[in-house]
Amino acid sequence: MSIHEVFMPALSSTMTEGKIVSWEKSPGDKVEKGETVVVVESDKADMDVESFYEGFLAHIIVPAGETAPVGAAIAYVAETEAEIETAKAMGGGGAVAETSAPEPELVAVSASLTTPATVSQNGSNHREGRLVVSPRARKLAKELRVDLNNLTGSGPYGRIVAEDVEAAVGKAPQPTTPAITPTQPTPPVTPTVAPAKPTPAPAPVVSNAVPGQTVPLTTLQNAVARNMLPSLSVPTFHVGYTITTDGLDKLYKQIKSKGVTMTALLAKAVAVTLQKHPLLNASYSDQGIVYHPHINVAVAVAMDDGGLITPVLQKADQVDIYSLSRNWKSLVEKARAKQLQPEEYNSGTFTLSNLGMFGVDTFDAILPPGQGSILAIAASRPQVVATADGLFGVRSQMTVNITCDHRIIYGAHAAAFLKDLAKLIETEPQSLAL
Repeated sequence: MSIHEVFMPALSSTMTEGKIVSWEKSPGDKVEKGETVVVVESDKADMDVESFYEGFLAHIIVPAGETAPVGAAIAYVAETEAEIETAKAMGGGGAVAETSAPEPELVAVSASLTTPATVSQNGSNHREGRLVVSPRARKLAKELRVDLNNLTGSGPYGRIVAEDVEAAVGKAPQPTTPAITPTQPTPPVTPTVAPAKPTPAPAPVVSNAVPGQTVPLTTLQNAVARNMLPSLSVPTFHVGYTITTDGLDKLYKQIKSKGVTMTALLAKAVAVTLQKHPLLNASYSDQGIVYHPHINVAVAVAMDDGGLITPVLQKADQVDIYSLSRNWKSLVEKARAKQLQPEEYNSGTFTLSNLGMFGVDTFDAILPPGQGSILAIAASRPQVVATADGLFGVRSQMTVNITCDHRIIYGAHAAAFLKDLAKLIETEPQSLAL
């Protein structure tokens, strides 16, 4: 006989503690090997945690909503029902009656992680014979008595989400209300008309905090705070450049209907320029300059519930603009659903921070740990400029500011990179669509 400890798993190399989002099993419930028992929030994503053993969830040590260090026991799984009371006593959940039964063997086990299912051609939401279901969808299915085996998931990688369960019972999902800035009037609501799906334009996160209240940081916000501390020890410098975007804007209008995003265009332009400037794609180490084998462009994304994450467009210089845009859309959806895998947010070699959609004129970005450069992109605005023939004209221009690690990159290197980036955007934007 034996009782197994379920430990808080390490979901990423930087994770020191995790938060219990929800328990998928209640004490006393039967647990199958490979079945999801708990959902854990790491610094970047929510992950399903599976049991390595078959038995019964005997006692929960760390309840939902609380955190525990990596490696700490969060629950006990008993192999038999007879051992449940023993496990409860071990966790302080009750007294054990005296018995002549042999002392149970305590086995330390780590829970395995359920990664998103690989999308098959028929859109299957099964992974190795098991369903991939969000915790909310699973709970809702129990309440509405919906058989999850009959559903097709619409979430990332075929994951069944709550909306799929609601659709199965004919219940209309609650519409998502677009974020409204304080200066905008609240739009009237017409109950008989289904609201249009909001355009995925970024909006400031509105806090519900009460004045004078101290609100604890979320797991993601804590991770961002920790990751920024090493940047304080790095000597950095900033270089700004004004780029005319008329040609890029024209290209965007031409191919926008094909699903191309401006973010993908900017990432592609930066990646292509980095081919000529490998030092800007490098990073510092105690052994010297690390020249990365690929150009992986990370793009900062603000999360709705606070914090920041940087999904990575892998090998952005080698991927066509249409595939790059599809990849970016998928990454953002997974980021919002907290389903990004570690390699999808920690493998960047160069970062973009784009606040142009907010109308920002200029700003500086903080250098991410392990990278040599980050580019801050402001809004493109019509400007009156002097043309080459001595006349005045109106041109759309944006200001970009690059932050560089001065231990390996110098001002001349940054200036040469920005000059070539401007040349590509201003005179050769059509090459980005080839």
